[in-house]
Amino acid sequence: MAIKRRTFIKKSTLAGTGILSYTAVSGNHSSPTVSGPMVMATWNNPKAVEAAASVLTSGGSALDSVEAGARVPEADPKDKSVGYGGLPDANGVVTLDACIMDPLGNAGAVTYLQHIKHPISVARKVMEETPHVMLSGQGALDFALEQGFQQENLLTDSSKKDWQQWAKEKKPFGETNFENHDTIGILAIDKNGDISGACTTSGMAYKRHGRVGDSPIIGAGMYVDNEVGAACATGVGEYVMKTLGSFLIVELMRQGRSPQEACEEAIKRIVKKHPRRFADFQVGYLAINKAGIYGTYGTEKGFEYTLFQNSAHGRHDADYYLKS
Repeated sequence: MAIKRRTFIKKSTLAGTGILSYTAVSGNHSSPTVSGPMVMATWNNPKAVEAAASVLTSGGSALDSVEAGARVPEADPKDKSVGYGGLPDANGVVTLDACIMDPLGNAGAVTYLQHIKHPISVARKVMEETPHVMLSGQGALDFALEQGFQQENLLTDSSKKDWQQWAKEKKPFGETNFENHDTIGILAIDKNGDISGACTTSGMAYKRHGRVGDSPIIGAGMYVDNEVGAACATGVGEYVMKTLGSFLIVELMRQGRSPQEACEEAIKRIVKKHPRRFADFQVGYLAINKAGIYGTYGTEKGFEYTLFQNSAHGRHDADYYLKS
């Protein structure tokens, strides 16, 4: 399998914040060990990372940080892959999935949630206010309303128009659109060295009604082990679920792999199982360990990530699989 190495292209820098957004072209080599708070998120999400970093630099926890970061794209009607404004399923219904995990190993998740703008905050309430890990569908909505969340219409005029055009053209269910990525995963380390993670999405555009991807699945879309590190995923969730990619990455780090090595191995597991198809879909992973060393890797070029670290940070080479 051919692998190509390419230098990162820095997409943006928010003045005075240390937040850098890179075109990862599906991977990077591990950073040097750093001290202090750290946030990284899938795709080009500088506003989300800025919100998360603001919590950390004010002395807040990693858990508060990842929730604050995830809420930014959830509330952005222009982001058609997360929360309000997200592209609907094949029936024209916006359904949301999210999960969150704290340093103690507690976790909460919601799936197939409708009418609530911030599923990540509902997931946190599931974690903190119930004995459960996951609530779904009407039960998740009922719980959210009990907790004081407001019910609202999440289908914007723009997303509705896109859905109507898709339905008119009779395209296949869940056709992958590399311009409208389907997830934000976000990982953070706070000043105490504690790690938390979050993942939130409106899922694959025009998916079959009722479909749930990897994003709310603990161990698939995201996983945290505060003794070791954390990982999160993005892309076509069916492939991530079949390999429990985020859990796999953290366990590989526990066994001594670097975050970069672990991400690469997780992608290789997918490629090995689907050698004739992998170049037609995107799966990308982010991982961090307790030392603040990170790695990323993906099946295809075009995968981006956004990073905040207290120390200065420069350009890196990137590796990605080429179409065979």
